[in-house]
Amino acid sequence: MSNKKFQLTDLSSGKSTELEAFSGTVGPDVVSLAGVYKEQGVFTFDPGFMATASCESHITYIDGDAGVLLYRGYPIEQLAEHSSHLEVAYLLINGQLPSKAEFESFAGSISRHTMLNQSLLKMYDGFHHNAHPMAMVSAIVASMAAFYHDSMDIHDARHREIFAHRIIAKIPTIAAAAYKHALGQPFIYPRNDLEYTANMLHMFFAVPCEDYDVDPLHAKAMDLLFMLHADHEQNASTSTVRLAGSTGCNPYAAISAGVSALWGPAHGGANEAVLQMLERIGRVENVPDFLNRVKNQESGVRLMGFGHRVYKNFDPRAKIIRAMCHKVLGKLGSSDNPTFELALKLEEIALSDDYFVSRKLYPNVDFYSGIIYSALGIPRSMFTVMFALARTAGWVSHWLEMIADPAMKIGRPRQLYRGPTQRDYVPLSER
Repeated sequence: MSNKKFQLTDLSSGKSTELEAFSGTVGPDVVSLAGVYKEQGVFTFDPGFMATASCESHITYIDGDAGVLLYRGYPIEQLAEHSSHLEVAYLLINGQLPSKAEFESFAGSISRHTMLNQSLLKMYDGFHHNAHPMAMVSAIVASMAAFYHDSMDIHDARHREIFAHRIIAKIPTIAAAAYKHALGQPFIYPRNDLEYTANMLHMFFAVPCEDYDVDPLHAKAMDLLFMLHADHEQNASTSTVRLAGSTGCNPYAAISAGVSALWGPAHGGANEAVLQMLERIGRVENVPDFLNRVKNQESGVRLMGFGHRVYKNFDPRAKIIRAMCHKVLGKLGSSDNPTFELALKLEEIALSDDYFVSRKLYPNVDFYSGIIYSALGIPRSMFTVMFALARTAGWVSHWLEMIADPAMKIGRPRQLYRGPTQRDYVPLSER
């Protein structure tokens, strides 16, 4: 609701433009700049969109200073304690927690959509054995548009629902097939009797020649990670899904664009960087020296997995996953794995060092997620794929919200042009 007015004045001409401000339910007000170019002849300039609200949304809210993350108004701490990833997916999509009957219907629909078309499975044979899994996942998701073109009318509410269920159901199967292809192992079909993350782990690690039972703690840890990563406001990949979707493209193309954006190391690769850092440290006794080098700001020495661009306090997701990380490592025996022992020592020393505490450089969710994935046997090449599996629920929710918005417009950012002014063409023979 509009409740404030601002004046933008050109100091050279004295011309003023009245700007209307809008208030959300929580968070900073936003100022509408829609009329600035028309009335003042200028664009706003905000590289990285750090101070720009690109849309109106009802899905996720972050207060970085207070360390708050809300999904549809529910604190992430409460959801982590009482809910599941699949229930959170329903919440993000529909805006409300489901009744028992609604959840059973939703979960049943997801379990019945997990299989991939056999022709789609054959496409994996076209990828080299060492192709990056994110390349395969992005390509297969985009290819789904060629198999389900009869239910992709983005203006049909039933088609949108079918898409939402279908992509959330199939993305673990797509990821598992990419993993099996890289190993040269037979593809393992999904099982409708297993819950969401247990089914994923079974498709990853089962083989036809022997039985495989999913460890309940492993499934719980994966479910928790998926829940914590399900959505995070207008991050780069979510904004990419919205921008691509604003063109009216089919929803699989929009989600594939999100997968590709997430592939960037500045977005989805942070937990992999944590393990690379631990490998460089090498041994527990090297931790104090490494932290001293960080404090001395030596070139090329960075403390990965600590601090966050949004959270200026403790990452609320990190507090939750830290306890699960210790459970997983405790069951495995961290003393048997030097990397895990090293991570725990780094965490211990950094959390007691005034240099890091005073700068609010607390461990973030990436510090713990990479350690857990590694402990569960997920290879490093699949870390970003795991992120994509989790974030699919958020991408779908934002795409659905945008498509249903009658005020939706195609995204079209402007620019500050600093290239050449008009030049006349010179024939090649005269250059």
